[in-house]
Amino acid sequence: METVDNLPFELDGWIDTAPFEDLVGLRIESASEGRALLSLVFRVKLSQGAGLMHGGALTTLADTAVAMAIKSLLPQGSQFATTELRMTFLAPVRSGLVRARAEVRGPEGRSFFGEAVLSDEQEREVARFHSVFRVARGQGFEE
Repeated sequence: METVDNLPFELDGWIDTAPFEDLVGLRIESASEGRALLSLVFRVKLSQGAGLMHGGALTTLADTAVAMAIKSLLPQGSQFATTELRMTFLAPVRSGLVRARAEVRGPEGRSFFGEAVLSDEQEREVARFHSVFRVARGQGFEE
C-alpha cells in the first residue's frame, strides 16, 4: 500500500478511477480488450469563462479513457504514463454528457498508442485525442 502525506492510499481494483478522476467526475462505462468507454457530465465547475466545458476537462476524459483501455490489457499493478498527447477540439460542449470511446494498439516495445473520440449527447464529435503511453522499465517489455 502506498501512502500520501503519511495516510493510507489504496484504490479499489485495477480498472478504477484515481482520486483526480473522481474529483472531476469521470465514469467508467466499460473497459476491456484494449477499448474503453468513459463519460463525463457537464458541470459549471468544469467550464471556462465563456461557459463551455473546459478543454482540460475534455482532455482528462480522453487521456483517462485511453489509460483504462491500456489497463484492460496489462497485468494488475503495471506502471505506465502518458508521454505524448494531442487533442483536436472540433465543437464546444455547453451542457449534457460527453463520452470518450478509446482504443489502443501495442505494445511496440514499451509504448502503447491510443486514440479517443469524444462525442456529445447528440453523437456529434466534439474532440479527437491521440496519445503515447510508456510502460515503466523492468516490467517485461523490451525497449
